[in-house]
Amino acid sequence: MMTYGPIIETLLAGEFICAQRFPEYHQQLQDETLQNQINDYLRPLNRTVSQAADGGVFFLSYQQLDKQGRDHLRQQFTQTLTTLMPLLEWLTLTQEALGHDSTLVPGDTVKLPEWVMACEDNPSLKQRLANLARDRFFNSQAETVDAQIKQIAKRLVEHGYLMQPHGDRPYFIVTGKVDYLIDVIRFIRDEENLPVDEKPEQEALL
Repeated sequence: MMTYGPIIETLLAGEFICAQRFPEYHQQLQDETLQNQINDYLRPLNRTVSQAADGGVFFLSYQQLDKQGRDHLRQQFTQTLTTLMPLLEWLTLTQEALGHDSTLVPGDTVKLPEWVMACEDNPSLKQRLANLARDRFFNSQAETVDAQIKQIAKRLVEHGYLMQPHGDRPYFIVTGKVDYLIDVIRFIRDEENLPVDEKPEQEALL
């Protein structure tokens, strides 16, 4: 098999290659020659390797975005808008709860005990957390802050936004997929005119 075969398989599976989840593949994709070889292989599939705005994560996109492709993307964005909104609220809520000066970035550590304590001590954050946990995306029926946060973290790991280096330790690492999320939100805001920037705290992220 070609040396970059595993990278292609990972990308075609819909994965996002970042330094946190796939450090070896991420390092290899820094090589422009390798990227060109992969793109040559993907050309018949009308796919190409793309990066988020800051270059921290690699993923597949259309090589030629014709009308059919654009219509397909627009449909996908519309369908996932309800997913983007709770994810954006998670970013802003976590930023406030953990006292960060800016939103989470790849490589940041999220310690669940700190998040739990911050929400327990702040009625406003606690209510926002409860509302977020009940969203269909996170689908938590839990009543306690601890259980709500654990369910949120579990879902974020399942969707590739967080990773848990050690299953027995309550801390998580933010992955490069967060950069992709921000790029998608910006695209929808700028190109699709969808209401993703109605709240001031959300607009600050963009």
